[in-house]
Amino acid sequence: MALPPVLRDRLRLPLIASPLFIISVPELVIAQCKAGIVGSFPALNARPASLLHEWLHQITEELAIWDRDHPDTPSAPFAVNHIVHKTNDRLEHDVEASSKWKAPIVITSLGAREDVNQAVHASGGIVLHDVITDRFARKAIEKGADGLIPVAAGAGGHAGTLSPFALVQSLREWFDGPIALSGAIATGHAILGAQAMGADLAYAGSVFIATKEAAAVQGYKDMIVASTGEDIVYTNLFTGVHGNYLAPSVIAAGLDPNDLPKSDPSAMNFGSGGNQKSKAWRDIWGCGQGIGAVKEVPSVADLVARLADEYEQAKAELALKTSFTAGKALLAAE
Repeated sequence: MALPPVLRDRLRLPLIASPLFIISVPELVIAQCKAGIVGSFPALNARPASLLHEWLHQITEELAIWDRDHPDTPSAPFAVNHIVHKTNDRLEHDVEASSKWKAPIVITSLGAREDVNQAVHASGGIVLHDVITDRFARKAIEKGADGLIPVAAGAGGHAGTLSPFALVQSLREWFDGPIALSGAIATGHAILGAQAMGADLAYAGSVFIATKEAAAVQGYKDMIVASTGEDIVYTNLFTGVHGNYLAPSVIAAGLDPNDLPKSDPSAMNFGSGGNQKSKAWRDIWGCGQGIGAVKEVPSVADLVARLADEYEQAKAELALKTSFTAGKALLAAE
């Protein structure tokens, strides 16, 4: 199935910047969209809840001005992320806000609900749901999601354990709609690799934490630059859901990343309640395994330009390899 226009017509790269808890703010989202990729943010980042309308107004207005002044390079669409879980007591309010401002894309996480999908569709948007297994993916599509975000092993924050090869393969056996693959995406070669596996787009987050526009403390950005995939620890201790975190930040919190206890999944917390566990994202920093490619803290525009160059280089390299293989086959046939 062809991609819907919102995911096809205005993208410089087939890339969605994932919503980063605490870190994704209007400045980052706007920079991502202006650079030509989908920018996104969690609705819960806007606190108090009334601030969400201000953020949506700011993003909508600034991108409209950009489009007016740059008709040849219009902005990419933005996305709002909703945590569809019983612990999120803001869900109804936030869905109403994103619908009022006609968010073109909504990303849903940790639960799929028909009423949420219907509200998004009624306002003209599409829904992408993030999943870690085939079973959850089927439930999401059955309840009206338009596309899937398979969160494979190595993704930052809450992530699954399945290889991206295995996860995308299983989804493509029955689903021909939009797929944006998440999991250690930090280069243009990885973006093309996601497409080669069967995804339509790539989905990247950690690489954008270490940008000038991201609302992360400098120590977080510097730790990403200094770290590699070997510095990532996978645990459910901090929120009740398994995820990937920077081991040096775990150590700084006085914990041993090699000896972490397990958390009670029933005590999930994603920041809406303001309890002790909300420190997971403030002090113990989520991150994916692809950060070995991060060598500096650039602007979003410079980062996307680098990814675009690498993407084109990867396509050229693939074409050369394909041509070489075809040439060998032709000679062999002679």
